[in-house]
Amino acid sequence: MDTIHYEQQGNLAFITLNRPDSMNAFNYDMLAELGQVVEAIRINPDIRLVVFTGAGEKAFSVGADLKERKTLTEQHVKRNIYKIGEVFSAIENLPQPTIAMINGFAFGGGMELALACDFRIVADDTLLGLTETSLAIIPGAGGTQRLPRLIGEAKALELILTARRLKADEALAYGIATKVAPRSELIQVTGEFADMMLANGPIALQQAKFAIKNGMNADLQTGLHIERKAYEMTIPTEDRVEALLAFGEKRKPVFKGK
Repeated sequence: MDTIHYEQQGNLAFITLNRPDSMNAFNYDMLAELGQVVEAIRINPDIRLVVFTGAGEKAFSVGADLKERKTLTEQHVKRNIYKIGEVFSAIENLPQPTIAMINGFAFGGGMELALACDFRIVADDTLLGLTETSLAIIPGAGGTQRLPRLIGEAKALELILTARRLKADEALAYGIATKVAPRSELIQVTGEFADMMLANGPIALQQAKFAIKNGMNADLQTGLHIERKAYEMTIPTEDRVEALLAFGEKRKPVFKGK
């Protein structure tokens, strides 16, 4: 059985973590397959937005496969840690916007995958958190770095050092969740949110994401320079001309990503 299920619907890509019997825990094979899928998406001009979710109804992902972990040498544990960090960084650096559709438990590495995405839409009856310190380890796939950048140092310290499992509404209050939806409406709410972005210029979406992501790690003047260069990338595009024509003709633009 493939550990990753991939589906493309129009300009939208769906990546499903597909180990439901293991609560979609990450073993090495799953990480390797996920990395291959992400790389293929990165260079696919037809894909404008990516949604990550988990198979089944119990879990988005509960993180590392601890059954596998017990059989590994220290060298292979280090291999897995390097691989999961590499793959999640590739997800964070995708040019397309990304959404984690959290349909169940998201703990440890599962939560870190969600943090590597741009947005997190959470089923209202689930739990999530960085729980590694309860296992005498720490988040090792970006959690100690991405969470404080998202919600601030003090809140990140609180959540990581206590290993708290947050309810969906708590995740929203902390600024982790973008939206919370009833489980029965999770796909619909995610789709509506995705459609709001898909209605816009795909090159503009990618350049805006690039400017924000790279500008956040720079001083203001450098960030403004990054923004200006990203803007310049949109000027010669067919989509920009189409937007002006559509505005003049009082119709919706038809963007081609060119």
